Amino acid sequence: MRIALYQPDGPLEFWINGLQAVWPQAEVALWQPGSPPADYALAWAPPQAFFDEQPGLKAVFNLGAGVDALMRLHIPPQTLVVRLDDAGMAAQMVEFVCHALLRHFRDMDGYQTDARAGRWVRREPALRSDFPVGVMGLGVLGTKVAQAVRGFGFPVQGWSRQPKAVDGVQCFAGSAQLDAFLAASRVLVCLLPLTQDTENILNRHTLSQLKPGGYLVNVARGAHLVDADLLALLDSGHLAGATLDVFRTEPLPPQHPFWGRPQIHITPHISARTLLPDSLAQIIAKLQALLQGQPVAGVVQLERGY
Repeated sequence: MRIALYQPDGPLEFWINGLQAVWPQAEVALWQPGSPPADYALAWAPPQAFFDEQPGLKAVFNLGAGVDALMRLHIPPQTLVVRLDDAGMAAQMVEFVCHALLRHFRDMDGYQTDARAGRWVRREPALRSDFPVGVMGLGVLGTKVAQAVRGFGFPVQGWSRQPKAVDGVQCFAGSAQLDAFLAASRVLVCLLPLTQDTENILNRHTLSQLKPGGYLVNVARGAHLVDADLLALLDSGHLAGATLDVFRTEPLPPQHPFWGRPQIHITPHISARTLLPDSLAQIIAKLQALLQGQPVAGVVQLERGY
């Protein structure tokens, strides 16, 4: 068995040592143009040549949660694309989103401003019922986030492209129910996969349907958001602010207007980092299942893009 690796600036020795500890007779090596064809591969954002030179590749394991970089490529039809289900990311995502939500709900930014100015001011507590939270995307991460937010006592609704059921969460599905979902939300959390259908989905039309004083948390992909539309809605006062962890260009360019907006909290794509030991254990288990002819979770449907 030959396993190819492609991860620019990645911990290649970690993957090689981990895989060969389980399959000592396997040839595990970094893929380079002209390398011998492999049976299986682990990859993050490979070039098209990676697949062009390996038409017989049986499966490729994506070294991250989002598969949008792979979906832009032509992948041989018989090659399975297998994504990570969680790999330690769900707990991190829950922490990040709940922190952003509670910071906004409790107006901790306002208290911080007062403290720096030496002001001792107590604000009237807000009501959770006035801050319904909408979670866009009810996959593994989105479902965990929705359930955690519900645990803090906020009304929660979720939207997905296909019908889902989550305990304690009012679920909406499909384009026909998107407007109703947005109108019922004041805080909007985006956890959608990036596809042709979801690119630019956070735009003036959709964001303006949030309740007045709306707040955006984008932890999915920067291309979901139309930057200029967010700025316009902040200027109009319809949106109160945003927490953004992902951007169209990363790192975010120094001249980008987001930097100058105090209503926008910026983090450098750290909401949920892939944990290497968890990822390796999951990939090994899935590869063992494939070798035994068993089905595995996380197989991407190429026609849907996720």
